Formats: sequence, C-alpha cells, structure tokens
Amino acid sequence: MRATGVRLWSALAFVIFLAASACVPAQGGEADSLAIVTSTGRHTFEVEIADTDASRERGLMDRRYMAPDHGMLFEFTSDEPESFWMKNTYIPLDMIFISPSGVVTHIVANAEPLSERVIPSGGPCIAVLELNGGTAASIGLKVGDKVRYPFFKS
Repeated sequence: MRATGVRLWSALAFVIFLAASACVPAQGGEADSLAIVTSTGRHTFEVEIADTDASRERGLMDRRYMAPDHGMLFEFTSDEPESFWMKNTYIPLDMIFISPSGVVTHIVANAEPLSERVIPSGGPCIAVLELNGGTAASIGLKVGDKVRYPFFKS
C-alpha cells in the first residue's frame, strides 16, 4: 500500500509540474524594457529582442502563454515592408509595425492563432512589436503613437 501511495504522489507531482510548465514561456532572446506613449499615458513592457534571422523566424511560436506586460520586438536591418504569419503561434497577438523613428505606422489587432494567412506591414517598417491580443486597444494605441526604445532614432 505504501508503494502505491508513493507512486500516486509521484504521478501527481509530475502532472502538476507539466501543468505549471505549460504556462511558462520558452526561453527567448535577450529581454529589455520598452515604453509606448499613447494618449492614455506611458505603458512599459518587458520585451524579448528578436534581432537575428533565427530568432525572428522562431518568434513566439509554440508558446502557450505570455505575461500581460511582456512582448517580443522584432528588429530589422532596413526599413522595408515585412510580413508575418501565426503558424504554430497559439497566443492571439497584436502586431505593431514601427518606423525607424519609433512611430507606429500600422496595427494588426488580435491576429488569429495558428493561421498561415500572411499579415503585411502595410508599408515599410524597421521593427514589429508583438503583444498579447487586445493590449493595443486596452492602452489606446493608435497609428502615430510613439515607441521609446534605444533601437529607434528619435
């Protein structure tokens, strides 16, 4: 009876570990603080930086959770049109396209998880910020608002 109880507790501990780890995002790239200035104020986010081909290609794929004040900033080497998709991405995301001066040029709200539909930038951009779906609306983000981060020239 004792051995069965130990196995039961071991199995239960393993299930709890799996459930907890499903809520923890996979390790990404370097993290840093970024601010978005809207008519509702300054909003700060902890962002992972995707600045290599490999990290940009991987993005937020296979993640099941992202903290509300977190995101991913995709940095590009030139100001050109970009496109994204949501293949293997389980979290609905807001995609915020940004000019070299840090001005928001286009917003795609609540991109559909797991979709292979191409999402264009709507024009040139030097960076794309991905936040949890609904975040852009909740902070009142609009085209023309400013993203503050050292990557952008003021």
